[in-house]
Amino acid sequence: MSDISNFPLLTILKDAGLLDDMQAETVIQESTHTGKRVFDIVADMGVVDRETMLQMMADNLATQVVDLKSMGDIPKETIEAVPAETAKNYQCFPVELYGTVLQLAMEDPFNPAAVDEIGFALGKEIVVVVADPADIEAAIQQYYGENSSEGGETISDVLKELGLDSEGYEGDASDIELEDDVLSEMANEAPIVKFVNLVLQQAVQDRASDIHFEPFEDEFKIRYRVDGALYEMAPTPKSLALPVISRLKIISNLNISERRLPQDGRISMTIAGKPIDLRISCLPTQFGESVVLRVLDRNAVHLDLESLGMPEHVRERFGEVITQPNGIVIVTGPTGSGKTTTLYSALRKVNDISTKLLTVEDPVEYDIEGIMQVPVNENVGMTFSAALRSFLRQDPDVIMVGEMRDLETTQIAIQASLTGHLVFSTLHTNDAPSAVVRLIDIGAEPFLISSTLLAVLAQRLVRKICRKCITNFEPTENQLSLLGMTPAELGDKTFSYGSGCPACNDTGYKGRKGIYELLIVNDPIREMINQRVPTAVLRQKAMEDGMTTLRQDGIRLIFNGEVTMEEVLKYT
Repeated sequence: MSDISNFPLLTILKDAGLLDDMQAETVIQESTHTGKRVFDIVADMGVVDRETMLQMMADNLATQVVDLKSMGDIPKETIEAVPAETAKNYQCFPVELYGTVLQLAMEDPFNPAAVDEIGFALGKEIVVVVADPADIEAAIQQYYGENSSEGGETISDVLKELGLDSEGYEGDASDIELEDDVLSEMANEAPIVKFVNLVLQQAVQDRASDIHFEPFEDEFKIRYRVDGALYEMAPTPKSLALPVISRLKIISNLNISERRLPQDGRISMTIAGKPIDLRISCLPTQFGESVVLRVLDRNAVHLDLESLGMPEHVRERFGEVITQPNGIVIVTGPTGSGKTTTLYSALRKVNDISTKLLTVEDPVEYDIEGIMQVPVNENVGMTFSAALRSFLRQDPDVIMVGEMRDLETTQIAIQASLTGHLVFSTLHTNDAPSAVVRLIDIGAEPFLISSTLLAVLAQRLVRKICRKCITNFEPTENQLSLLGMTPAELGDKTFSYGSGCPACNDTGYKGRKGIYELLIVNDPIREMINQRVPTAVLRQKAMEDGMTTLRQDGIRLIFNGEVTMEEVLKYT
Protein backbone atom coordinates (compact mmCIF):
# COMPACT_ATOMS: atom_id res chain seq x y z
CA MET A 1 0.00 0.00 0.00
CA SER A 2 1.42 3.42 -0.99
CA ASP A 3 1.94 6.20 1.57
CA ILE A 4 -1.04 8.55 1.06
CA SER A 5 0.53 11.23 3.28
CA ASN A 6 2.68 12.27 0.30
CA PHE A 7 -0.52 13.18 -1.60
CA PRO A 8 -2.31 15.93 0.40
CA LEU A 9 -5.29 16.16 -2.00
CA LEU A 10 -6.01 12.44 -1.61
CA THR A 11 -5.76 12.77 2.20
CA ILE A 12 -8.36 15.59 2.13
CA LEU A 13 -10.73 13.59 -0.11
CA LYS A 14 -10.28 10.43 1.98
CA ASP A 15 -10.92 12.28 5.27
CA ALA A 16 -14.10 13.70 3.73
CA GLY A 17 -15.26 10.17 2.85
CA LEU A 18 -15.19 10.89 -0.90
CA LEU A 19 -12.42 8.40 -1.68
CA ASP A 20 -11.69 4.92 -0.32
CA ASP A 21 -8.30 3.20 0.13
CA MET A 22 -8.60 1.22 -3.09
CA GLN A 23 -9.42 4.31 -5.18
CA ALA A 24 -6.58 6.28 -3.56
CA GLU A 25 -4.11 3.45 -4.35
CA THR A 26 -5.34 3.36 -7.98
CA VAL A 27 -4.80 7.12 -8.32
CA ILE A 28 -1.28 6.93 -6.79
CA GLN A 29 -0.27 4.04 -9.06
CA GLU A 30 -1.53 5.79 -12.20
CA SER A 31 0.14 9.08 -11.25
CA THR A 32 3.39 7.28 -10.45
CA HIS A 33 3.48 5.30 -13.68
CA THR A 34 2.23 7.98 -16.10
CA GLY A 35 3.39 11.24 -14.47
CA LYS A 36 -0.21 12.52 -14.77
CA ARG A 37 -1.51 14.98 -12.16
CA VAL A 38 -3.41 13.46 -9.20
CA PHE A 39 -6.03 16.23 -9.57
CA ASP A 40 -6.73 15.26 -13.21
CA ILE A 41 -6.84 11.51 -12.48
CA VAL A 42 -9.44 11.98 -9.69
CA ALA A 43 -11.52 14.26 -11.95
CA ASP A 44 -11.33 11.74 -14.85
CA MET A 45 -12.48 8.95 -12.52
CA GLY A 46 -15.66 10.95 -11.91
CA VAL A 47 -15.39 10.45 -8.15
CA VAL A 48 -15.28 14.21 -7.35
CA ASP A 49 -15.70 17.10 -9.80
CA ARG A 50 -12.98 19.72 -10.31
CA GLU A 51 -14.91 22.61 -8.65
CA THR A 52 -15.53 20.60 -5.46
CA MET A 53 -11.87 19.56 -5.24
CA LEU A 54 -10.66 23.16 -5.74
CA GLN A 55 -12.98 24.44 -3.00
CA MET A 56 -11.86 21.68 -0.59
CA MET A 57 -8.20 22.52 -1.29
CA ALA A 58 -8.87 26.23 -0.68
CA ASP A 59 -10.76 25.49 2.57
CA ASN A 60 -7.87 23.29 3.76
CA LEU A 61 -5.35 26.08 3.06
CA ALA A 62 -7.66 28.87 4.35
CA THR A 63 -7.46 30.66 1.00
CA GLN A 64 -9.72 31.27 -2.02
CA VAL A 65 -10.36 29.72 -5.42
CA VAL A 66 -9.69 31.92 -8.49
CA ASP A 67 -11.03 31.28 -11.98
CA LEU A 68 -8.17 32.23 -14.29
CA LYS A 69 -10.35 31.81 -17.39
CA SER A 70 -12.77 34.57 -16.39
CA MET A 71 -10.15 37.06 -15.19
CA GLY A 72 -9.47 38.79 -18.51
CA ASP A 73 -6.04 40.31 -19.19
CA ILE A 74 -3.55 40.26 -16.31
CA PRO A 75 -1.69 43.61 -15.92
CA LYS A 76 1.83 43.72 -17.37
CA GLU A 77 3.47 44.62 -14.03
CA THR A 78 1.84 41.57 -12.39
CA ILE A 79 3.18 39.25 -15.10
CA GLU A 80 6.64 40.85 -14.89
CA ALA A 81 6.69 40.25 -11.10
CA VAL A 82 7.30 36.54 -11.85
CA PRO A 83 10.04 35.67 -14.39
CA ALA A 84 9.16 33.04 -17.01
CA GLU A 85 11.66 30.53 -15.64
CA THR A 86 10.11 30.78 -12.15
CA ALA A 87 6.57 30.35 -13.50
CA LYS A 88 7.64 27.27 -15.48
CA ASN A 89 9.95 25.91 -12.78
CA TYR A 90 7.29 25.93 -10.07
CA GLN A 91 4.19 25.79 -12.33
CA CYS A 92 2.81 28.95 -10.74
CA PHE A 93 1.02 32.00 -12.13
CA PRO A 94 0.73 35.59 -10.71
CA VAL A 95 -2.91 36.60 -10.14
CA GLU A 96 -2.64 40.00 -8.45
CA LEU A 97 0.09 42.30 -7.15
CA TYR A 98 -0.43 44.66 -4.18
CA GLY A 99 2.89 46.44 -3.57
CA THR A 100 5.18 43.76 -2.12
CA VAL A 101 2.37 41.20 -1.72
CA LEU A 102 1.88 38.80 -4.65
CA GLN A 103 -1.16 36.56 -5.04
CA LEU A 104 0.06 33.36 -6.69
CA ALA A 105 -1.87 30.40 -8.11
CA MET A 106 0.20 27.22 -7.79
CA GLU A 107 -0.29 23.82 -9.36
CA ASP A 108 0.91 22.31 -6.07
CA PRO A 109 -0.33 24.75 -3.40
CA PHE A 110 0.59 22.21 -0.66
CA ASN A 111 4.35 22.82 -1.10
CA PRO A 112 5.42 25.40 1.54
CA ALA A 113 9.14 25.00 0.66
CA ALA A 114 8.43 26.09 -2.94
CA VAL A 115 6.41 29.10 -1.68
CA ASP A 116 9.35 30.16 0.53
CA GLU A 117 11.85 29.74 -2.35
CA ILE A 118 9.70 31.83 -4.73
CA GLY A 119 9.16 34.52 -2.10
CA PHE A 120 12.90 34.69 -1.41
CA ALA A 121 13.88 34.79 -5.11
CA LEU A 122 11.29 37.48 -5.97
CA GLY A 123 11.61 39.52 -2.76
CA LYS A 124 7.83 39.39 -2.28
CA GLU A 125 5.37 38.16 0.32
CA ILE A 126 3.48 35.29 -1.35
CA VAL A 127 -0.22 34.64 -0.80
CA VAL A 128 -1.18 31.30 -2.33
CA VAL A 129 -4.56 30.92 -4.05
CA VAL A 130 -6.06 27.80 -5.63
CA ALA A 131 -6.83 27.44 -9.36
CA ASP A 132 -7.46 24.58 -11.76
CA PRO A 133 -4.00 23.15 -12.69
CA ALA A 134 -5.02 22.97 -16.37
CA ASP A 135 -5.88 26.72 -16.29
CA ILE A 136 -2.52 27.51 -14.63
CA GLU A 137 -0.72 25.56 -17.38
CA ALA A 138 -2.72 27.38 -20.11
CA ALA A 139 -2.05 30.80 -18.51
CA ILE A 140 1.71 30.13 -18.31
CA GLN A 141 1.65 29.11 -21.98
CA GLN A 142 -0.35 32.22 -22.95
CA TYR A 143 1.61 34.84 -21.01
CA TYR A 144 5.11 33.37 -21.00
CA GLY A 145 5.17 31.56 -24.35
CA GLU A 146 6.98 28.35 -25.30
CA ASN A 147 10.43 29.88 -25.21
CA SER A 148 11.62 30.54 -21.65
CA SER A 149 13.25 33.78 -22.83
CA GLU A 150 9.86 35.34 -23.72
CA GLY A 151 8.25 37.39 -20.99
CA GLY A 152 10.97 36.48 -18.50
CA GLU A 153 14.66 36.76 -17.83
CA THR A 154 17.23 34.96 -19.93
CA ILE A 155 20.70 33.96 -18.80
CA SER A 156 22.12 37.07 -20.52
CA ASP A 157 19.58 39.25 -18.60
CA VAL A 158 20.80 37.77 -15.32
CA LEU A 159 24.45 38.35 -16.33
CA LYS A 160 23.63 42.02 -17.03
CA GLU A 161 21.89 42.22 -13.64
CA LEU A 162 25.08 40.92 -11.99
CA GLY A 163 27.14 43.67 -13.62
CA LEU A 164 30.12 41.28 -13.57
CA ASP A 165 32.33 43.97 -12.09
CA SER A 166 31.53 43.31 -8.44
CA GLU A 167 34.78 42.87 -6.57
CA GLY A 168 33.41 39.90 -4.69
CA TYR A 169 33.30 37.87 -7.90
CA GLU A 170 36.72 38.68 -9.28
CA GLY A 171 39.79 36.46 -9.15
CA ASP A 172 40.78 32.82 -9.36
CA ALA A 173 38.30 30.66 -7.44
CA SER A 174 41.03 28.32 -6.25
CA ASP A 175 42.96 31.14 -4.53
CA ILE A 176 40.09 32.97 -2.80
CA GLU A 177 39.78 32.18 0.90
CA LEU A 178 36.45 33.60 2.03
CA GLU A 179 34.54 33.25 5.29
CA ASP A 180 31.59 30.85 5.13
CA ASP A 181 29.06 33.64 5.72
CA VAL A 182 30.53 35.75 2.88
CA LEU A 183 30.39 32.76 0.54
CA SER A 184 26.81 32.06 1.61
CA GLU A 185 25.85 35.69 1.04
CA MET A 186 27.33 35.63 -2.48
CA ALA A 187 25.61 32.34 -3.32
CA ASN A 188 22.22 33.53 -2.02
CA GLU A 189 22.09 36.78 -3.99
CA ALA A 190 18.93 36.85 -6.14
CA PRO A 191 20.76 37.03 -9.54
CA ILE A 192 22.93 34.00 -8.64
CA VAL A 193 19.83 32.07 -7.50
CA LYS A 194 18.08 33.00 -10.78
CA PHE A 195 21.14 32.09 -12.85
CA VAL A 196 21.46 28.61 -11.29
CA ASN A 197 17.70 27.97 -11.60
CA LEU A 198 17.78 29.03 -15.27
CA VAL A 199 20.70 26.71 -16.04
CA LEU A 200 18.97 23.76 -14.35
CA GLN A 201 15.63 24.50 -16.02
CA GLN A 202 17.25 24.79 -19.46
CA ALA A 203 19.07 21.49 -18.93
CA VAL A 204 15.86 19.66 -18.00
CA GLN A 205 14.01 21.23 -20.95
CA ASP A 206 16.79 20.05 -23.28
CA ARG A 207 16.53 16.49 -21.82
CA ALA A 208 20.09 16.64 -20.44
CA SER A 209 21.26 13.64 -18.41
CA ASP A 210 24.25 15.48 -16.88
CA ILE A 211 25.25 19.12 -16.32
CA HIS A 212 28.98 19.94 -16.07
CA PHE A 213 30.27 23.13 -14.35
CA GLU A 214 33.99 23.37 -15.18
CA PRO A 215 36.33 26.18 -14.06
CA PHE A 216 39.45 26.66 -16.21
CA GLU A 217 42.26 29.21 -15.92
CA ASP A 218 40.51 31.93 -17.96
CA GLU A 219 36.96 30.63 -18.44
CA PHE A 220 34.05 28.89 -16.73
CA LYS A 221 32.35 26.30 -18.94
CA ILE A 222 28.85 24.91 -18.47
CA ARG A 223 28.08 21.86 -20.61
CA TYR A 224 25.02 19.61 -20.98
CA ARG A 225 25.08 15.96 -21.95
CA VAL A 226 22.08 15.25 -24.20
CA ASP A 227 21.59 11.76 -25.67
CA GLY A 228 25.15 10.86 -24.70
CA ALA A 229 26.87 13.84 -26.40
CA LEU A 230 28.18 16.99 -24.64
CA TYR A 231 27.04 20.47 -25.77
CA GLU A 232 28.48 23.72 -24.44
CA MET A 233 26.27 26.60 -23.27
CA ALA A 234 27.11 30.19 -24.15
CA PRO A 235 30.38 31.11 -22.37
CA THR A 236 29.95 32.17 -18.74
CA PRO A 237 32.33 34.69 -17.09
CA LYS A 238 35.05 33.07 -14.95
CA SER A 239 34.10 35.37 -12.04
CA LEU A 240 30.81 33.46 -11.65
CA ALA A 241 32.49 30.11 -10.94
CA LEU A 242 32.81 30.53 -7.16
CA PRO A 243 29.30 31.92 -6.39
CA VAL A 244 27.57 29.50 -8.78
CA ILE A 245 29.36 26.42 -7.42
CA SER A 246 28.78 27.66 -3.84
CA ARG A 247 25.06 28.02 -4.67
CA LEU A 248 24.94 24.42 -5.95
CA LYS A 249 26.67 23.21 -2.77
CA ILE A 250 24.24 25.13 -0.54
CA ILE A 251 21.11 23.65 -2.17
CA SER A 252 22.61 20.15 -1.92
CA ASN A 253 23.60 20.62 1.78
CA LEU A 254 27.35 20.26 1.14
CA ASN A 255 30.12 22.03 3.06
CA ILE A 256 30.78 25.24 1.09
CA SER A 257 34.04 25.99 2.90
CA GLU A 258 35.57 22.59 1.99
CA ARG A 259 37.15 23.05 -1.45
CA ARG A 260 40.08 20.63 -1.15
CA LEU A 261 38.26 17.30 -0.88
CA PRO A 262 35.70 15.64 -3.20
CA GLN A 263 32.08 15.80 -1.98
CA ASP A 264 28.88 14.07 -3.11
CA GLY A 265 25.29 15.02 -2.43
CA ARG A 266 21.76 15.16 -3.71
CA ILE A 267 19.24 17.88 -4.63
CA SER A 268 15.47 17.35 -4.89
CA MET A 269 13.53 20.08 -6.67
CA THR A 270 10.54 20.73 -8.90
CA ILE A 271 11.39 21.90 -12.42
CA ALA A 272 8.61 22.67 -14.93
CA GLY A 273 6.14 21.00 -12.58
CA LYS A 274 8.09 17.73 -12.48
CA PRO A 275 9.90 16.36 -9.42
CA ILE A 276 13.58 16.04 -10.35
CA ASP A 277 16.43 14.55 -8.31
CA LEU A 278 19.94 15.82 -9.03
CA ARG A 279 22.97 13.86 -7.90
CA ILE A 280 25.93 16.21 -7.33
CA SER A 281 29.64 15.43 -7.39
CA CYS A 282 32.28 18.09 -6.52
CA LEU A 283 35.91 17.51 -7.48
CA PRO A 284 38.73 19.94 -6.52
CA THR A 285 40.82 20.93 -9.58
CA GLN A 286 43.69 23.30 -10.22
CA PHE A 287 41.38 26.27 -10.92
CA GLY A 288 38.45 25.62 -8.56
CA GLU A 289 35.89 22.89 -8.09
CA SER A 290 34.48 20.93 -11.02
CA VAL A 291 30.84 20.05 -10.35
CA VAL A 292 28.78 17.47 -12.24
CA LEU A 293 25.03 17.06 -11.71
CA ARG A 294 23.34 13.83 -12.83
CA VAL A 295 19.69 14.55 -13.65
CA LEU A 296 17.41 11.81 -12.32
CA ASP A 297 13.84 12.30 -13.54
CA ARG A 298 11.73 10.36 -11.02
CA ASN A 299 9.14 9.55 -13.70
CA ALA A 300 11.83 7.84 -15.79
CA VAL A 301 12.10 4.98 -13.34
CA HIS A 302 8.54 3.81 -13.70
CA LEU A 303 9.46 1.73 -16.70
CA ASP A 304 8.24 -1.74 -17.49
CA LEU A 305 10.51 -4.20 -19.25
CA GLU A 306 8.00 -3.85 -22.10
CA SER A 307 8.86 -0.13 -22.50
CA LEU A 308 12.64 -0.59 -22.73
CA GLY A 309 12.53 -1.43 -26.45
CA MET A 310 14.15 -4.88 -26.16
CA PRO A 311 13.66 -7.20 -29.14
CA GLU A 312 10.78 -9.56 -28.37
CA HIS A 313 12.88 -12.73 -28.05
CA VAL A 314 15.28 -10.99 -25.61
CA ARG A 315 12.45 -9.54 -23.51
CA GLU A 316 10.65 -12.89 -23.24
CA ARG A 317 13.76 -14.84 -22.25
CA PHE A 318 14.97 -12.13 -19.84
CA GLY A 319 11.46 -11.99 -18.31
CA GLU A 320 11.62 -15.76 -17.69
CA VAL A 321 15.10 -15.57 -16.13
CA ILE A 322 14.20 -12.87 -13.57
CA THR A 323 11.31 -14.96 -12.21
CA GLN A 324 13.64 -17.82 -11.19
CA PRO A 325 13.74 -18.51 -7.42
CA ASN A 326 17.53 -18.27 -7.16
CA GLY A 327 20.63 -17.53 -9.22
CA ILE A 328 22.58 -14.50 -10.44
CA VAL A 329 21.49 -12.16 -13.26
CA ILE A 330 24.10 -9.66 -14.47
CA VAL A 331 23.55 -6.56 -16.61
CA THR A 332 26.74 -5.32 -18.22
CA GLY A 333 27.87 -2.28 -20.17
CA PRO A 334 29.85 0.97 -19.76
CA THR A 335 28.78 3.89 -17.54
CA GLY A 336 25.64 5.56 -18.88
CA SER A 337 24.42 2.56 -20.88
CA GLY A 338 21.13 2.25 -18.98
CA LYS A 339 22.07 -0.70 -16.72
CA THR A 340 20.40 0.80 -13.64
CA THR A 341 17.16 1.50 -15.54
CA THR A 342 17.04 -2.11 -16.77
CA LEU A 343 17.66 -3.46 -13.27
CA TYR A 344 14.99 -1.22 -11.75
CA SER A 345 12.54 -2.34 -14.43
CA ALA A 346 13.37 -5.97 -13.60
CA LEU A 347 12.88 -5.26 -9.87
CA ARG A 348 9.53 -3.67 -10.61
CA LYS A 349 8.50 -6.76 -12.55
CA VAL A 350 9.19 -9.08 -9.59
CA ASN A 351 8.06 -6.63 -6.89
CA ASP A 352 4.85 -7.81 -5.25
CA ILE A 353 3.49 -8.17 -1.75
CA SER A 354 4.77 -11.76 -1.40
CA THR A 355 8.41 -10.87 -2.20
CA LYS A 356 11.01 -9.10 -0.02
CA LEU A 357 13.42 -6.99 -2.10
CA LEU A 358 16.64 -5.38 -0.87
CA THR A 359 19.09 -3.24 -2.85
CA VAL A 360 22.53 -1.84 -2.03
CA GLU A 361 23.54 1.00 -4.36
CA ASP A 362 26.23 3.65 -4.71
CA PRO A 363 24.26 5.90 -4.45
CA VAL A 364 20.52 5.11 -4.40
CA GLU A 365 19.42 6.73 -7.67
CA TYR A 366 15.64 6.38 -7.46
CA ASP A 367 13.21 5.68 -4.64
CA ILE A 368 11.02 2.67 -5.46
CA GLU A 369 7.86 1.87 -3.53
CA GLY A 370 8.01 -1.45 -1.68
CA ILE A 371 11.78 -1.97 -1.91
CA MET A 372 14.28 -1.52 0.94
CA GLN A 373 17.17 0.48 -0.53
CA VAL A 374 20.54 0.91 1.21
CA PRO A 375 23.16 3.48 0.12
CA VAL A 376 26.87 2.59 0.23
CA ASN A 377 28.84 4.73 2.68
CA GLU A 378 32.48 3.65 2.68
CA ASN A 379 33.45 6.34 5.24
CA VAL A 380 31.62 4.39 7.96
CA GLY A 381 32.42 0.94 6.57
CA MET A 382 29.08 0.40 4.78
CA THR A 383 30.55 -1.24 1.68
CA PHE A 384 28.76 -3.48 -0.84
CA SER A 385 30.12 -6.57 0.92
CA ALA A 386 29.19 -5.32 4.44
CA ALA A 387 25.63 -4.52 3.32
CA LEU A 388 25.31 -7.89 1.54
CA ARG A 389 26.33 -9.79 4.68
CA SER A 390 23.60 -8.01 6.66
CA PHE A 391 21.09 -8.60 3.87
CA LEU A 392 21.24 -12.36 4.32
CA ARG A 393 19.95 -11.91 7.89
CA GLN A 394 17.02 -9.78 6.65
CA ASP A 395 15.24 -12.74 4.99
CA PRO A 396 15.11 -11.32 1.43
CA ASP A 397 13.88 -13.09 -1.71
CA VAL A 398 15.58 -10.80 -4.24
CA ILE A 399 18.79 -8.82 -3.75
CA MET A 400 20.26 -6.15 -6.02
CA VAL A 401 23.95 -5.30 -5.67
CA GLY A 402 24.86 -2.07 -7.46
CA GLU A 403 28.11 -3.54 -8.78
CA MET A 404 30.33 -6.60 -8.31
CA ARG A 405 33.53 -4.66 -7.72
CA ASP A 406 35.70 -7.14 -5.88
CA LEU A 407 36.13 -10.78 -4.91
CA GLU A 408 34.50 -10.37 -1.48
CA THR A 409 31.26 -8.89 -2.92
CA THR A 410 31.20 -11.51 -5.69
CA GLN A 411 31.70 -14.38 -3.23
CA ILE A 412 28.86 -13.18 -0.96
CA ALA A 413 26.58 -12.73 -4.01
CA ILE A 414 27.38 -16.32 -5.08
CA GLN A 415 26.75 -17.52 -1.52
CA ALA A 416 23.40 -15.68 -1.45
CA SER A 417 22.43 -17.32 -4.73
CA LEU A 418 23.39 -20.79 -3.47
CA THR A 419 21.24 -20.29 -0.37
CA GLY A 420 18.09 -19.62 -2.36
CA HIS A 421 18.17 -15.92 -3.27
CA LEU A 422 17.83 -14.25 -6.68
CA VAL A 423 20.67 -11.73 -7.11
CA PHE A 424 20.77 -8.86 -9.65
CA SER A 425 24.01 -6.98 -10.26
CA THR A 426 26.08 -5.07 -12.83
CA LEU A 427 29.58 -5.37 -14.30
CA HIS A 428 31.61 -3.16 -16.62
CA THR A 429 32.45 -5.36 -19.62
CA ASN A 430 32.24 -4.93 -23.39
CA ASP A 431 29.78 -7.73 -24.08
CA ALA A 432 27.85 -10.55 -22.38
CA PRO A 433 30.41 -13.42 -22.75
CA SER A 434 33.20 -11.18 -21.36
CA ALA A 435 31.33 -11.01 -18.04
CA VAL A 436 32.19 -14.65 -17.32
CA VAL A 437 35.92 -14.06 -17.85
CA ARG A 438 35.70 -10.86 -15.75
CA LEU A 439 34.23 -12.83 -12.80
CA ILE A 440 37.04 -15.39 -13.10
CA ASP A 441 39.59 -12.50 -13.22
CA ILE A 442 38.10 -11.08 -10.01
CA GLY A 443 38.91 -14.45 -8.43
CA ALA A 444 35.59 -16.34 -8.42
CA GLU A 445 35.85 -20.13 -8.95
CA PRO A 446 34.51 -21.25 -12.38
CA PHE A 447 32.44 -24.09 -10.87
CA LEU A 448 30.67 -21.57 -8.57
CA ILE A 449 30.01 -19.19 -11.46
CA SER A 450 28.59 -21.96 -13.65
CA SER A 451 26.30 -23.23 -10.90
CA THR A 452 24.84 -19.81 -10.00
CA LEU A 453 24.90 -17.61 -13.13
CA LEU A 454 21.53 -17.60 -14.94
CA ALA A 455 22.08 -14.97 -17.63
CA VAL A 456 24.12 -11.94 -18.69
CA LEU A 457 22.47 -9.03 -20.50
CA ALA A 458 24.84 -6.62 -22.27
CA GLN A 459 23.46 -3.30 -23.46
CA ARG A 460 24.31 0.06 -25.01
CA LEU A 461 22.33 3.25 -25.60
CA VAL A 462 22.50 4.63 -29.14
CA ARG A 463 21.05 7.92 -30.34
CA LYS A 464 17.83 7.74 -32.34
CA ILE A 465 17.38 9.55 -35.64
CA CYS A 466 15.20 12.68 -35.33
CA ARG A 467 11.79 11.81 -36.84
CA LYS A 468 11.35 15.37 -38.18
CA CYS A 469 14.42 15.35 -40.45
CA ILE A 470 14.96 11.64 -41.19
CA THR A 471 16.47 11.08 -44.66
CA ASN A 472 17.06 7.78 -46.49
CA PHE A 473 20.24 6.97 -48.41
CA GLU A 474 21.87 4.05 -50.24
CA PRO A 475 24.98 2.83 -48.38
CA THR A 476 28.18 2.23 -50.32
CA GLU A 477 29.93 -1.17 -50.43
CA ASN A 478 32.64 0.25 -48.18
CA GLN A 479 30.07 1.31 -45.56
CA LEU A 480 28.44 -2.12 -45.72
CA SER A 481 31.78 -3.86 -45.27
CA LEU A 482 32.31 -1.90 -42.01
CA LEU A 483 29.14 -3.55 -40.71
CA GLY A 484 30.30 -6.94 -42.06
CA MET A 485 27.55 -7.01 -44.71
CA THR A 486 27.38 -7.51 -48.47
CA PRO A 487 25.09 -5.73 -50.99
CA ALA A 488 23.25 -9.07 -51.42
CA GLU A 489 22.42 -9.16 -47.69
CA LEU A 490 21.17 -5.56 -47.87
CA GLY A 491 18.61 -6.37 -50.58
CA ASP A 492 16.05 -3.58 -50.97
CA LYS A 493 16.57 -2.20 -47.43
CA THR A 494 17.68 1.43 -47.01
CA PHE A 495 19.75 3.24 -44.40
CA SER A 496 18.74 6.55 -42.78
CA TYR A 497 20.26 9.58 -41.07
CA GLY A 498 19.02 12.90 -39.65
CA SER A 499 19.78 15.91 -41.84
CA GLY A 500 19.36 18.30 -38.86
CA CYS A 501 16.46 20.59 -37.98
CA PRO A 502 15.36 22.97 -35.17
CA ALA A 503 13.56 20.12 -33.35
CA CYS A 504 16.88 18.32 -32.75
CA ASN A 505 19.15 21.43 -32.51
CA ASP A 506 20.58 20.51 -35.94
CA THR A 507 22.18 17.34 -34.57
CA GLY A 508 20.02 14.88 -36.54
CA TYR A 509 19.40 12.90 -33.34
CA LYS A 510 16.62 13.00 -30.74
CA GLY A 511 16.27 10.50 -27.90
CA ARG A 512 18.09 7.21 -27.35
CA LYS A 513 17.33 3.53 -27.74
CA GLY A 514 18.86 0.42 -26.22
CA ILE A 515 20.57 -2.40 -28.10
CA TYR A 516 20.83 -5.70 -26.28
CA GLU A 517 22.73 -9.00 -26.18
CA LEU A 518 21.43 -11.75 -23.91
CA LEU A 519 23.58 -14.75 -22.93
CA ILE A 520 21.51 -17.52 -21.33
CA VAL A 521 23.67 -19.89 -19.28
CA ASN A 522 22.59 -23.41 -20.35
CA ASP A 523 24.34 -26.76 -19.75
CA PRO A 524 26.84 -26.54 -22.68
CA ILE A 525 27.80 -22.98 -21.59
CA ARG A 526 28.22 -24.18 -17.96
CA GLU A 527 30.58 -26.90 -19.16
CA MET A 528 32.62 -24.32 -21.08
CA ILE A 529 32.81 -22.01 -18.02
CA ASN A 530 34.16 -24.92 -15.94
CA GLN A 531 36.80 -25.53 -18.62
CA ARG A 532 37.78 -21.80 -18.61
CA VAL A 533 37.41 -21.50 -22.40
CA PRO A 534 38.34 -18.14 -24.02
CA THR A 535 35.63 -15.48 -24.49
CA ALA A 536 35.63 -15.94 -28.28
CA VAL A 537 34.75 -19.65 -27.95
CA LEU A 538 32.03 -18.87 -25.42
CA ARG A 539 30.59 -16.18 -27.72
CA GLN A 540 30.55 -18.52 -30.70
CA LYS A 541 28.68 -21.20 -28.73
CA ALA A 542 26.16 -18.64 -27.40
CA MET A 543 25.49 -17.42 -30.98
CA GLU A 544 24.91 -21.02 -32.09
CA ASP A 545 22.37 -21.27 -29.26
CA GLY A 546 20.51 -18.20 -30.56
CA MET A 547 22.24 -15.22 -28.93
CA THR A 548 21.92 -12.03 -31.01
CA THR A 549 25.04 -9.85 -30.65
CA LEU A 550 24.99 -6.12 -29.95
CA ARG A 551 26.08 -5.50 -33.56
CA GLN A 552 23.27 -7.67 -34.96
CA ASP A 553 20.69 -5.93 -32.77
CA GLY A 554 22.07 -2.57 -33.93
CA ILE A 555 21.72 -3.62 -37.59
CA ARG A 556 18.06 -4.51 -36.87
CA LEU A 557 17.49 -0.90 -35.70
CA ILE A 558 19.33 0.45 -38.78
CA PHE A 559 16.95 -1.49 -41.03
CA ASN A 560 13.98 -0.18 -39.00
CA GLY A 561 15.16 3.38 -39.76
CA GLU A 562 15.61 4.13 -36.04
CA VAL A 563 19.39 4.61 -35.74
CA THR A 564 22.31 5.52 -37.97
CA MET A 565 25.10 3.27 -39.11
CA GLU A 566 27.65 5.58 -37.39
CA GLU A 567 26.01 5.10 -33.97
CA VAL A 568 26.00 1.31 -34.27
CA LEU A 569 29.65 1.23 -35.38
CA LYS A 570 30.60 3.59 -32.53
CA TYR A 571 29.03 1.49 -29.77
CA THR A 572 29.44 -2.13 -30.96
